[in-house]
Amino acid sequence: MSATFPFSLAELQAHFGATPVPDSFVIHDTAALWLDRATTGKRLAVLGRSDDPLLERFHGEHDDFRAGYVLKLCLLDHANAHAIRAALPWLQPSPIGLSTSAGFGDRLGLATPGHVRALQRVLREAPGSTIAPIFAQQSIREMERTGRTPEDVLDDATWGTFQAGWRGGVGADPDHLKTPADIDACAAAGFTFYTIDPGAYVDSDVDAAMPEDVRRKVEALPWRELESSQTDLERRYAGQRLSLGDREIVLDSTAVLRAAAKYARAVAHVAAMYRHLAGRGISFELEVSVDETETPTTHGEHVYIASELKRLGVRWVSLAPRYVGHFEKGVDYIGDLKALRADLAGHAAIARALGPYKLSLHSGSDKFSVYPIITELAQGMVPLRARPCLLPRLGRGGPHPGPSRPARRAPAGPPGGFRRPPGAPRHVWLDPGPLWDTAEGRAASARGGLQRDTGAPFRAASRIICT
Repeated sequence: MSATFPFSLAELQAHFGATPVPDSFVIHDTAALWLDRATTGKRLAVLGRSDDPLLERFHGEHDDFRAGYVLKLCLLDHANAHAIRAALPWLQPSPIGLSTSAGFGDRLGLATPGHVRALQRVLREAPGSTIAPIFAQQSIREMERTGRTPEDVLDDATWGTFQAGWRGGVGADPDHLKTPADIDACAAAGFTFYTIDPGAYVDSDVDAAMPEDVRRKVEALPWRELESSQTDLERRYAGQRLSLGDREIVLDSTAVLRAAAKYARAVAHVAAMYRHLAGRGISFELEVSVDETETPTTHGEHVYIASELKRLGVRWVSLAPRYVGHFEKGVDYIGDLKALRADLAGHAAIARALGPYKLSLHSGSDKFSVYPIITELAQGMVPLRARPCLLPRLGRGGPHPGPSRPARRAPAGPPGGFRRPPGAPRHVWLDPGPLWDTAEGRAASARGGLQRDTGAPFRAASRIICT
């Protein structure tokens, strides 16, 4: 009970039984809201005086309660999700800035309450840590595959966040946007963090191209869109030295031309997308993602990308280069960790020198060997796309004993499952059926990242943990 709302949660539980979800209960001036587990499904309950304007924000069935109070039971639909975000500011997505963040990627709109509990546990176990959550985080391509809309993603995350009682503020990220239409759909829904994916405009063939082919590619670049020329490009960057404390990056003419041939079209696309987004007149922040490309982003190419984006007036808070090694979904990093550390150290130093901006890690699920490295080198400025079992590593921000085990363990080593190769990462969760029958799964197998037990029939539905 509060000075303005006359009923306590205990009183309401005594009246309604077990249907109110306690974590969701919140007092709003003279009214209260909670999630109610009705026999017909979950409903939003709004209890207020009959003349309380809060009741008018929501549509639903109402009934007299007592002492002049009215109870309204509301569907968990888009209109009511919009209304509750307006009523409770911490449910309204907002920009996150340079804080460490984690995108949870609730693919079906059912897991957000569990994600909230995972984050709350991590923050309890790592006092002083800060992780800004992005519960509404799903790429446009995944929305298409799952038959969801941007409104569905944001609304489902809103109701899940409300149900679990999160009060710390949230972001919302429609990942891997590729067209202005993608931006428009997500801006209309209320997203605030926009990840632009110009991967289709990256020319990875440049890495193996002959010098004369590189020059032809540079001559054919969209110089009008880049607001520059080949002469200006070479004058601007050839011979540039960037001192980064323990290292120095020198861009010679050859490196500049290769970087432009590989990434200039991507830079132009990002600039066009940024200007379109800025023209919407909304509060937003931007990530640039070139991680889904065939070849790694060199440190010199990172300097070129960031310098050109700044020249074209693009402002961003995080960038996802293509790192060395292989980042497959659902398994630990595949590659040389020493080489990755050296690569990340260079990228992190560039991000500090030319920003600061965050160094993003995509396909971040189960990269237990990587979390302490990138968190240390990026000094906590990491936006991560992953699932909540990894958060203990990110929350502590440095070397430590490792992640907590999930509450429910699958049986170890069933016949027909995967076995951990000698020296392979531990604690790898996977759904072998879908993974095995993909190009990524076959590639991981060829590199020794996955092994199938040839001594027993393969069971596509098995789910194991390699230890």
